[in-house]
Amino acid sequence: MRVPRFPEPAATGTVTVRADPAKAYRIISDPPVMIRFAEEAHRARWLDGVTSPAVGASFRGYNRNGLRRWVTTCRVTDADPDRRFAYEVVTMPLAIPISRWQYDIETTSDGCAITETNWLRVPLWFIPFAILVTGVFNRPGANNAHIGTTLNRLKTHLEAAP
Repeated sequence: MRVPRFPEPAATGTVTVRADPAKAYRIISDPPVMIRFAEEAHRARWLDGVTSPAVGASFRGYNRNGLRRWVTTCRVTDADPDRRFAYEVVTMPLAIPISRWQYDIETTSDGCAITETNWLRVPLWFIPFAILVTGVFNRPGANNAHIGTTLNRLKTHLEAAP
């Protein structure tokens, strides 16, 4: 199956946080915890006995949009403590590539800047099915909005925590 690789991100956002990069990474790299700040995703669980981030580890994501529900499997591609966490997403049960999500953390003078980026990986022939399943016609627009929401919720949490 030929999968298009879009070199440009479909969606991205950055937030500056008054928090230690290590603290930010601990949350970002733990999908069952990070899910609390997400918009569409509402549950995540590590697979195969994994309990912490490592390249090659997988987790299952449970997503929703109104009454629509779908499940994905995600494989960690980058787990660089305090700097980057990234994973690739495929549909369940067909294992069709969907996207890549990446979180970059940069140290600042009073904390860190967190950038969340999304690349679409979905084959063009699958887009009508994805729209049917998710109810989202403008995936880049939705992901941009969701990134803003997620990062603002994460900032609020990190800056409020002792």
